[in-house]
Amino acid sequence: MKLYIKNMVCGRCKMVVKSIFEIMGIIPLSVELGVVELENDIQDVEKQELLKKLRAIGIDLIDDKKSKTIDKIKTLIIDLVQNKNNDLKINLSDYISQELHQDYNTLSNLFSEVENTTIEKYFMNQKIEKVKELIIYDELSLSEIAYSLNYSSVSHLSNQFKKITGFSPTYFKNLKYIKRRQIEDL
Repeated sequence: MKLYIKNMVCGRCKMVVKSIFEIMGIIPLSVELGVVELENDIQDVEKQELLKKLRAIGIDLIDDKKSKTIDKIKTLIIDLVQNKNNDLKINLSDYISQELHQDYNTLSNLFSEVENTTIEKYFMNQKIEKVKELIIYDELSLSEIAYSLNYSSVSHLSNQFKKITGFSPTYFKNLKYIKRRQIEDL
């Protein structure tokens, strides 16, 4: 049995979700971003208790097909930006289409209909939040950040950053009060 999970976006989420299952006496076969695989089905009573515990930490189960597809797209994009953006050798639409084994236009229309934004804008917002994180950490230069996030140049990164945030990366870095958004709020 596979359970699809919303707002599960990082390694810590995987650990917490796995822990909740284990505390309930349900040992998962695997726990990946957005999906937990179980050997057996769980009873409705267990599922309701699980749902209650997951919601307490801001995570939810997904039941309908549209929501599962949207969550898979978001999980792919978050994983791509956080872990392997520079490894992407094909364009985003081909990547998503290949990973989900569906036509990109269908996925794009569904995503836009449900989320009121395009996949591309969602991807750009994720990248800009990653840029903010890296700027705040102050360990990489702007050109290193541009390279690590697969931007063609520093000026491309700066233009996109300013378009989305209203600030230049340098101005953002010098702000005394910096507020980033949580991944699941994008």
